Amino acid sequence: MTTAPIDQLDRRAALVVVDVQRAFDDPRWGTRNNPGADRNIAALIQAFTAAGRPLVYVRHDGRDPAGTLHPSQPGNRLKAYVEEHEPDLLVTKHVNSAFHGAPDLNSWLTGQGITDVCIAGITTNHCCETTARVGGNLGYNVYFAIDATHTFDRLGPDGTLMTGDELMRATATNLHGEFATVVTTEELLHRVRTGASGR
Repeated sequence: MTTAPIDQLDRRAALVVVDVQRAFDDPRWGTRNNPGADRNIAALIQAFTAAGRPLVYVRHDGRDPAGTLHPSQPGNRLKAYVEEHEPDLLVTKHVNSAFHGAPDLNSWLTGQGITDVCIAGITTNHCCETTARVGGNLGYNVYFAIDATHTFDRLGPDGTLMTGDELMRATATNLHGEFATVVTTEELLHRVRTGASGR
């Protein structure tokens, strides 16, 4: 599995919303890309909820008490538009992959008979990409909604700046056809709203 085309999206596909937390609005993170990411994430949450499809939220609980993602900090909370909808499962984690949190995401998906996962959230090249890689390795059909993610400019080890857009393109190239099928929000919304399924 892992690289099925979008027209084969299963009717029971789950949306996994990764780390859409208020901390990432803090300017200390630097310059972000894709200002439309939040709008696209919200649209996916609304569409999956309306269609009665499984919805999973993932929250990163940082271990550093001074960090913006620590549970004692206001930035740990999910963004307001995410909190408007109740998920079927909330996973909390301390590392990048949503499959290494609690409750165990793999066990829950398996118990629900879910084989397809759609990933959106923050950040593109860290927790979203890592979740997609692990999901692909576990045998899921992974659909990565690239424009329903965003990231930040970062300095490489050689001191060269890579922009968020460049990092996003790298993630798409790394994942597509290997760990996941990279799709747009619009493609995913069309499949969910029409109820179409290849299986």
